[in-house]
Amino acid sequence: MLDNYGFDLWADNYDKSVEAADNSDDYPFAGYRHIMNAIYGTVMQKGTCKVLDVGIGTGVLAKRLYDSGNDITAIDFSEKMLSIAAEKMPKAKLYKFDFTKGLPAEVASAKFDFIISAYALHHLADDEKIAFIRIILDCLNDGGAILIGDVCFRDRAALERCQELCGDEWDDDEHYIVFSELYKAFESVCIMEYHQFSHCGGVMEIRLH
Repeated sequence: MLDNYGFDLWADNYDKSVEAADNSDDYPFAGYRHIMNAIYGTVMQKGTCKVLDVGIGTGVLAKRLYDSGNDITAIDFSEKMLSIAAEKMPKAKLYKFDFTKGLPAEVASAKFDFIISAYALHHLADDEKIAFIRIILDCLNDGGAILIGDVCFRDRAALERCQELCGDEWDDDEHYIVFSELYKAFESVCIMEYHQFSHCGGVMEIRLH
């Protein structure tokens, strides 16, 4: 698994490598463009919003939202990626922070209309995902939503089919999202929807009742 230093080294070529994998419909980024468009479109349906991006990376998605007038706050543990994002969005509030440790105080005390995360939460183990989602739920404004785009699967059987097809390409260090399992953890307190965009990618939408 890449640490923050690994992502610093990858930062300059990250966007190109993601685009290449998406264009060839390859794991893990097959469906990437559709996933980003879906998150962007959902946010823009509400108009100008306060948005928190968890694991902003180089800011590909956040830049589009920023250019459309949204107020962007973001965290990432890669200083190099944050530097690239800052050049694109000089008025955004960016924090160097490892979200596996939760949220920085400045962010945890704020409220947002949307909390988005693209290809980041797979760094959390399944129980850590549940704990982190509970943390960010407290940061939602009334009527807000969490939008998570990532390597995702509707159920464990779908994940296992993809793993078998990928063979040695499969990354055993990652903890990919299984919607049915997270649904069980939150169904009593949240409205949850899942949208599949490729054989290995989808968007999970979480809203409070």
